[in-house]
Amino acid sequence: MFEDLWDSTEVLDQKRNYFVQPEALAGDKAYYSGAIISRLEADGVDPVIPKIGKTIDDQDANFDRETYRRRNVVERLVGWLKESRRVFSRFEKTAVNFIAMIHAACIRYYLAELVL
Repeated sequence: MFEDLWDSTEVLDQKRNYFVQPEALAGDKAYYSGAIISRLEADGVDPVIPKIGKTIDDQDANFDRETYRRRNVVERLVGWLKESRRVFSRFEKTAVNFIAMIHAACIRYYLAELVL
């Protein structure tokens, strides 16, 4: 399953012109497997996945703690999007309508922030 997802993922550069390879990939302990780590390293991507059975502070010296902690931003974004029922339950079946619902959820969020 990881292989299919990794092969189909495309990341654009900051100017949204060229496809680039990410420098690192952060995941939780569930993604710590030899197959995933060897695939990432073969593609030149730094795996930032903690070892199973160790706390973040007990990881080896080359484990990038700051990169691992930044993955919290993505998790909070996904959690926030799940609060929007249309996005979470995927009522919209076409990609155009689905991204429109994500945009509407973002607009609603920022309008609520302006009121506060």
